This record gives sequence, C-alpha cells and structure tokens, in this order.
Amino acid sequence: MTLLNNYEYKIPKIWFHELKGVQAVATKKELEIANQLSRRRANIFLESRAYIRQCLGNLFEINPLEVPIIANPGEPPELPKGMGYCSFSHCNDAIILVWYEKKIGIDIERLDRNFNYAKLAKKYFFKSNRLNTTSELYRNTILNQWCAVEAAIKWDHGKLAEDIKEWQYSENDKILFHNKKKLKLKFTQINLYKWTISLAYKDTSHFIPNIICSSKMV
Repeated sequence: MTLLNNYEYKIPKIWFHELKGVQAVATKKELEIANQLSRRRANIFLESRAYIRQCLGNLFEINPLEVPIIANPGEPPELPKGMGYCSFSHCNDAIILVWYEKKIGIDIERLDRNFNYAKLAKKYFFKSNRLNTTSELYRNTILNQWCAVEAAIKWDHGKLAEDIKEWQYSENDKILFHNKKKLKLKFTQINLYKWTISLAYKDTSHFIPNIICSSKMV
C-alpha cells in the first residue's frame, strides 16, 4: 500500500457512483456469494463490490482484485488493521463509499424517495412542533434524520430494527446520541444532485469530507 502523507490521511475520501449494471471486478469468493442470491441482489452485490475494489485499488495503488476487503451481504465491510476503515451505502440508482483513517459510517438516500415520513417520525423520531407535519420542509427533515441515523448505525455496526429507536438526532448541534449505549457521534450531511448523504463519526477537529470522485454527469 502506498503510504498517504499526514494531511491526506486525515481527510475522508468519498466516491459517488451511479449504478449502471457494470460488474467488471469480482473475486472467486464474491462470485460464489452472488450465485446464492436472487438475480437482483446478485447484480447489486457484484456491481457495488466491483466499484469498492476499483476505488480502494486506486487509493492504495494496488490491483483491485488484491484489495484485502471482506464485504459480505448484510455485514459491515472490513479492511485489515492499518488500512483504515470504509463504509458504503446504496439506494436504487447510486452507491456512495467512504474511506477514512478512523471508524466511519455513511448512508445515501434519494431526495425524492417515496416514504411515509409522518408515520416514521411518529414511531421513531423526535417531532418538532415548529414545523407543519405536511410541509416539504418537515419531509426533508425526517429524510435527513433517517439518513443520519442509518449512517450512525453503520458506524456502530448495529441493526436497523434494534437501534433506530435508540438514536436521538440534533440537527442544530450535528450530534447523534444512542440512549442505551450512551454513545455520541457527530454527523455531516451533503446534498449531491438528487441525493442526500450522511456521514457519522467521532468528533474530530480534522474532519473535512471530500468527494474525490463522482461519475454523475451534470
């Protein structure tokens, strides 16, 4: 692996890619896993892993097939000790990947995602009396909260069904807090074209999100 200088190492590397069905890179193990999945899940699995390998291969300046990452379906990706941490997320038409020297979580959602935001807010999330619950602003607030909480769950290697109700979200302070675990994280949100992206991480004065590659054509 090519050693990154001290400044570069402290900047999260983020790659954004629209899903287009490209599956150019896969290990034998990944092909075996794909054969056990439905066609739709297999296609997403292979494309996302190909993308992850290509990005990390460029970062570490090694053959993408030689990137020593374990990224099984439904499990957080793992890199060997000393190679940092990565997290990824995909929606129906895009994938986002982040690599950082420290533990990190990321999530992506389409801004026009069709979901019952009022029901979601009532069941899980803090509700603000200052907002009209039928307004577009309220919908966007809940979508951003959902996205940030999912990023936090990925940071913690938790489970959505178990942890979603435990995370408190403070938009003004950019803080996420897990009630049971007494865990506090910072978060950053980025709007990119038709998507919203959230990053969750421990508080650090050097954290500067940096999208270094985007396949989206303006």
